[in-house]
Amino acid sequence: MSGRERSVKEASAAARPAVIRVRDLYKIYRVGENRVRALNGVSFELYKGEFVAVVGTSGSGKSTLLNMMAGLEKPTKGEILIGRTHIEKLSEKQLVAFRRENVGFIFQSYNLLPTMNAVENVALPLSFRGIPRKERLKKALHYMKLVGVKDQAEHMPSQMSGGQQQRVGIARALVVDPKIIFADEPTGNLDSHTTMEVLRLMQRIVKERSQTLVMVTHDNNLASYADRRIRIVDGKIVGIETGGRSALEENGGCE
Repeated sequence: MSGRERSVKEASAAARPAVIRVRDLYKIYRVGENRVRALNGVSFELYKGEFVAVVGTSGSGKSTLLNMMAGLEKPTKGEILIGRTHIEKLSEKQLVAFRRENVGFIFQSYNLLPTMNAVENVALPLSFRGIPRKERLKKALHYMKLVGVKDQAEHMPSQMSGGQQQRVGIARALVVDPKIIFADEPTGNLDSHTTMEVLRLMQRIVKERSQTLVMVTHDNNLASYADRRIRIVDGKIVGIETGGRSALEENGGCE
């Protein structure tokens, strides 16, 4: 990417509304008499329709940062705005409601309930909104079709491959129509071919649905497919890179 193309892309991103604003964020743990700074003054903005990778080695603070943005952990100091909401000021009850309405999660280990079939797993988040069973199953099937696993609807998790389970996990994240999707090492348990399929799917979702996807990874190759990469070392941002590869183009755009 040339310097001019990069400037145009950065200007385009800046013109979009910021979905997440992180300002001077700290997370300090006490370990015996020592203070460990898991996050040490982190600031950045994420925009609507962006695929962003938070990249770092184990212990860098990347997972702590994801947990902060998702409202799963409270910061020691700093601000996290999602839209106009300061989530660091919300009570645990308010955070649960906020996540239910605004956030979807994709996990490395899929986290499908083994006693439910695929469509029931996808529909589960809608039950917490009080949506009738018939309606939530219909919506779940819609998103399973979107991610290419509608034919697995009646299968139990143990009857599906890792790639199929992860697609079901992505459908479950999408079914609540979230503003933000958080993905924690989403391809960590997949082979290289299936990893590319999942990357294509995530890139397509962001492009077509204008949702914001935040992926935490230690893998520089996976991170290279994100629109931006936030590199974190010892709780500090050491670089933000713009411009990503297209898994869609590299694989012929096929699903």
